[in-house]
Order: sequence, then C-alpha cells, then structure tokens
Amino acid sequence: MVQRQGRQLPRRIAFVSSNFAWGGSEELWAATAVALAEAGHRVHVFKHGLPRGHDSVRRLGALSCGLHELGPLTRLVGRLPFLAALASPRMRMAVSVAMLWLRLHVLRLFVRRFDVVIISQGGNHDGWPIAALCRRLGLDYALVSHKASDLHWPSDRWRRGIRGAFAHARANYFVSRHTQRLTEEQIGARVDHASLVLNPFNVAWDRPQPWPSANDGLRLGCVGRLNAVEKGQDLLLRVLASDKWRARPLSVTFLGDGGQRAGLEELAAFLRLDSVRFAGVRTDVAAFWADHHALALPSRAEGLPLVLIEALLSGRIAIVTDVGGNAELLEEGVNGFIAEAPTESSLDSALERAWQRRDEWCALGAAAAVRLRTKIPADPAKLFAARILDLVGSPNQGGTACEHSARN
Repeated sequence: MVQRQGRQLPRRIAFVSSNFAWGGSEELWAATAVALAEAGHRVHVFKHGLPRGHDSVRRLGALSCGLHELGPLTRLVGRLPFLAALASPRMRMAVSVAMLWLRLHVLRLFVRRFDVVIISQGGNHDGWPIAALCRRLGLDYALVSHKASDLHWPSDRWRRGIRGAFAHARANYFVSRHTQRLTEEQIGARVDHASLVLNPFNVAWDRPQPWPSANDGLRLGCVGRLNAVEKGQDLLLRVLASDKWRARPLSVTFLGDGGQRAGLEELAAFLRLDSVRFAGVRTDVAAFWADHHALALPSRAEGLPLVLIEALLSGRIAIVTDVGGNAELLEEGVNGFIAEAPTESSLDSALERAWQRRDEWCALGAAAAVRLRTKIPADPAKLFAARILDLVGSPNQGGTACEHSARN
C-alpha cells in the first residue's frame, strides 16, 4: 500500500470482466481481487452474470468488496421471445457498458475515483467498449487479454476503437506470446506496455499426483468448455472412431460443460464410441488427474490453457494442437506431443506418437512437473496483485493515458 505522511493508504482498484460466462479467463482477476482485498485494498468487481456462489466471489463478499451485477436487463431481454434478437453479444455488451456507466456514476457519490480499472477480456478485443468508457470518464485502465484466435478477427468497423483501447492502456497483459503477436497482427500495430501474465491453477504447485493404475487401459482427460468450434472435441471423437483406436485399450473422459454438450454426446453415440464418457463439471481437479494418465487438448483456439498447466503440474503429459500458447510450455516428445494443426490427421499423428511411447508416460510426466515449476510461479494471482500495485504506485509520465489522448 502507498505510504503518505507516515501511514499506509489502501488503493482503490476495480475489476471489470467483459466475458458473459465464467470460465478459465475469470480465475485470474477473481483470485487477484481476493489477494488485493485481503491485503487491505478497496476492491470493486463489475461483471455480467456474477456467480455469487463461486468461492472467490463469496470471499470478496466476505471482505466487504463491492460486487456489481451488469446483466439484469440482458437477462430480462433473453426471456422475452419478441426481443430475442436484442440478446446478441453486441447488444449484451452495450447494455453491460450502460450498466457500468450508471454504477460508476453512482459510486462517485460514495467513493473516491479508482486508481486503476483492470479490464479482463475473455478474448483480445471484447473489452474495448469498456476501455472507451474508462477514457471518457478519465479513469486509468489496464487490459488483460486471455485469447487471440484466427477464428475471431475484429470487424473493420471496430478496429480503430480496439487499437485505441490498447494504445491508451496503462498496461497490456497477455497470457501468452502468441496472444500478443496475433493481437498485434489483427490490429496492425505494436502494443506498448505489454507483458505476460499467468493464470492461477487448481492443483498443488509442488505435489504431482501418484501415477494411476493402467490395468484397465490408459485414460485421457479432455478438459474444457464443451464448444466444438474452439475446443475441437469433435476432432478427437472422429479420431477415436477409427478402427485403430477402437481396438486399443484407451478411453477419454470429457470434463466440462457448455452449450454443445448434447451435440457432442450425440456425435459420440452416432459414431458408436463406447470408450468415451462425459463427466460434467468437477471442482476436484487434483482428484481427476489422480485417475487419468494424460491430457488430450484438440483445440482450434486457445490462449494459454489453465488445464494444460494443471495437467503438467499433476505429472501428466499432454497431447495438444499447436494453437495459442500450447507450444510455449511443451516440447515435442519431452513433456508432450504436439499436433501441427487442429485437423484429424495431425491429431491422429500426435496421438500415435504418444501411444508408441506409452511406457514412458509416467517418467515423462514426472519430468514435466519439474520442468514447469521452473517456468511458472507458485501463486500467479499474488504476483499479479503486486504488479498492479506497482502500476498504480508509479507516477504517469506527463499525465494519464486519457490526458495524453485529449492532447493528441
């Protein structure tokens, strides 16, 4: 905390999520907000669909943090069939920004201005309207980008606003080098004040899981939101449907939920796969890896998957596609196997390379956990909290980003 005239003053920090769901991208800001609140700083959270039952959100409430729901109007719209067209992502974002503007104005009557607003993006440009609002209100902000994908290029109509959001941020945080590089390519500009940040994880940093029995075959875990467009579960199902994989003692557990669960379950049934099961959502991640031998991640788009970090720390190898930051943590044949592209043939080839070395999985997994601990901190959220405090504690050079914008 900042010292002034012999006493410490708490910082006022706001976290705004531009994501309408709760996924891996929410864990960083939530855990960081808890770390800051526990250190005595004044934290406010703004999110559409704020889950009051989530552990971090409950903890924030217990610490008397401000919890602000941005989505009641959009939920009402979603219940009215004749207004269903208004429930599009753009309309929901517009309503959320309007709610954010209203709540910020009300808060000004009770609290001093925020030292910084941390905008957490599920992707790499969905939070730019929030950044534009911060600039209009004269609030310093920082952007966190959790994913960049060739599947989601920004519209030409919004490129100028998106470029401005990055240009005027006090800091730009990316979860992988790939996310930063593709973002710069998509907006056609270098992103200044950029650095990497890691997501927190839900397994022990220094205690890999014991190797499970393989008497009834090897078990892969495919962990993530059930969304075939980005997560590629359909690719894995098609590969498993080949005669070669049907004949092998290998099974896959799909862990997670999402809007395409029924479709993927029906695809598995259509392909007559009896070696897969859908386990839904589980919070005991460590227990899951205690019963599985490797991670299968057939994604078409990623940032730096939390599930990849959790699997490696648990002492498991990973079979992944070369998307997002996957290859930044893995080395082919050393701690995992990398499919060159999110295609059935490439995924099949990577699985085959892994299968041919299945007797080494235990040793490779143990080495993977040791290797990863040299690359990631034990508590990423506390580290990010410290970086945010450094950010607000350092004076702006010649004024805030908003003041620079006004002059230029």
